[in-house]
Amino acid sequence: MTVLHKPRLLSDNGSSYIAGDLADWLEDKGMDHVRGAPFHPQTQGKIERWHQTMKNRVLLEHYYLPGDLERQIEAFVNYYNHRRYHESLNNVTPADVYFGRAETILREREKIKKLTIQKRRLQHQKAAA
Repeated sequence: MTVLHKPRLLSDNGSSYIAGDLADWLEDKGMDHVRGAPFHPQTQGKIERWHQTMKNRVLLEHYYLPGDLERQIEAFVNYYNHRRYHESLNNVTPADVYFGRAETILREREKIKKLTIQKRRLQHQKAAA
């Protein structure tokens, strides 16, 4: 699969996010670091909403071992990126956009929609006749 974008970390300008160690780690991982504009809460609102969604899902169960919690978080991240359709992405998954599949999926959906409308019109015309 072809990756269209490098992974990136979205953060605020807190001291832990401007540390040199983090910059070195991100560089080693081939990631970009995007910082939200100061006093621009909408940018941070996106990641805060993501954390809230994850927290609400993860807190549905009790975890008795650290590995159990880690597996649940991993399952959530996988679901969020690969299975959950996002309205802001035209109802495709982030993975579809990331790997360049979104346009193909949207074109295929449009074809299916047109065929469905044609079939319904024919059925309606037959029933009316």
